[in-house]
Amino acid sequence: MKTSNPVLSRLGQAAERERTAGYGPYGPTGQAGYGQPGYGAPGYGQPYPTAQGYPAAPPAVQPMTIDDVVVKTVTLLGITGISAIAAWNLIPLELTVGAWIGAAMVGLVLGMVISFMRIANPALVLTYAVVEGVFVGMVSKAYQDIFGFEGIVLQAVVATFGVFFLMAALYRARVIRASAKFQRIMIATIGGLFMVMLINFVLALFGINTGLRDNGPLGYIFSLVCIVVAALSFILNFNEIEEGVRLGLPRKYSWTAAFGILVGLVWLYIEILRLLSYLQGDD
Repeated sequence: MKTSNPVLSRLGQAAERERTAGYGPYGPTGQAGYGQPGYGAPGYGQPYPTAQGYPAAPPAVQPMTIDDVVVKTVTLLGITGISAIAAWNLIPLELTVGAWIGAAMVGLVLGMVISFMRIANPALVLTYAVVEGVFVGMVSKAYQDIFGFEGIVLQAVVATFGVFFLMAALYRARVIRASAKFQRIMIATIGGLFMVMLINFVLALFGINTGLRDNGPLGYIFSLVCIVVAALSFILNFNEIEEGVRLGLPRKYSWTAAFGILVGLVWLYIEILRLLSYLQGDD
């Protein structure tokens, strides 16, 4: 099967290799099989028999399902939430900003490793969820307890999941489709926004204020753009999951799919939290 997503195409080829691993001339047990026409060689409707003459067992690679992704996503969200609550209650107020920055840096490194290397490692993804929980907890604590925006955290959480379920409904109804053009535009846009935010952060370190993160017209527009792009990124996630299931990717890749959803939710939450702070600041 083919897909317009090059990453999924490569993963699909890897999945096919995993499913057929061990069905060479020496069989899955490493012992010599008959391997001759009429003796069950591939292409003759049967797997290679073993040296003892018994049919070899099929490969034990289980394909990914939608349920696998749902379970993994709920697990990551639960760990992130527990980590955020623990960080909020255990880390002193005076260390909030330092923990915020530290968790953000560690989370960025872990996220890049998982994303670019396409590592389907449960331990690494779970570690990322814990770190993101600390990051989310510290940002939330800063906005509510240091900046004084009462009730903003609950509002941001409700809005975040509201947007997520809305995008899921729109994708399921095929109102928004992840066409090849849509994927290219979204990937370019997300990359562009990341570079803009990185440049803005570096300039801020040198005392240069661009206004992108201020409570003003430019700040409003930039936050709204980020929220829209973060929401649309879920369409990419849903499409990757759907394509991954169709391609028969191994079950371990459900962790990678769940990781993608977690990244989008955290980004969306932070942007909504920021926009709500602007709105409350005008009261």
